[in-house]
Amino acid sequence: MSKTFKIEVDCANCANLVEEAAKKVEGVKDLTISFMTQKMKVTFEEGADEEAVMAAVLKKARKIEPDFEIH
Repeated sequence: MSKTFKIEVDCANCANLVEEAAKKVEGVKDLTISFMTQKMKVTFEEGADEEAVMAAVLKKARKIEPDFEIH
């Protein structure tokens, strides 16, 4: 299952770094970030707890970009 989230990220380089790190979160099958549209598309692995996965994605993202937000 895929979902698209509105995000807030300050620069394109940060968006790329967050994308690389977030792809490694357990439960994420695929993840892409568009800096231009400020959107993140996440494809979850079968049976993954979406809330737990997104909490882990946010935690990892904030290590790179402390102001990173998922709306």
